[in-house]
Amino acid sequence: MAEIVNLNKARKQRQRERDQQQAAENRVRYGRSKAEKALDAARAAEARERLDALRREPLEPATPTQRGEDEPPPSSSASR
Repeated sequence: MAEIVNLNKARKQRQRERDQQQAAENRVRYGRSKAEKALDAARAAEARERLDALRREPLEPATPTQRGEDEPPPSSSASR
């Protein structure tokens, strides 16, 4: 006599196997170790520092200077 197979369980098992195979392919394609990621981050930081060191002018925000404490506040009356 034939073995009784639960079709729902068989379908889920096939899907799990496909998912595992896809995961293995993704690990090969996209996976990098933590050390490789850290090395790339360190190289990028070093390159960024090197470029910043070669700037002719220091990097400053483009906002207008703020009024200092020793400067008088602007007058509220208009001169005529």
